[in-house]
This record gives sequence, C-alpha cells and structure tokens, in this order.
Amino acid sequence: MGVKVITQYAVIGPYDFINIVEAPDNETITKVSTELGARGTVQIMTLAAIPISDFEKQLSGKSKKKSKKK
Repeated sequence: MGVKVITQYAVIGPYDFINIVEAPDNETITKVSTELGARGTVQIMTLAAIPISDFEKQLSGKSKKKSKKK
C-alpha cells in the first residue's frame, strides 16, 4: 500500500506500542488504519505530522500548495 514502518517503540502508560510510519498521503494511512482496526484486535490513533517549517509556512500563508476552488 505504500506505507513504510520507520520505527517501533514499546511504551509504559495508556498505550503498549507506538509505531512511526510514513505514508504518501492521509488517504493511504486512513485505509491502512481502517483495515487494521476492522480486525478488532487493536485500537489505533493516527496523528498526521508535518515538518515544523512547512507548518510555519502554512500559518504565514506562504504554502507552496494552492487550495482548490470549488
């Protein structure tokens, strides 16, 4: 599906494991999360992350992506 596992951690607290994955877009990771969650054996929390420099550009209105007009 194009999702790559970057690293995995065992953690102490409300969660047992954290998996850091990379996907080409949010739609791809949504599909993977839905398919894994449908098995009923895991609870998944997905957090989309972007580099802080891209985040700052978006806040300042200097993002390279242009929004689509409807």
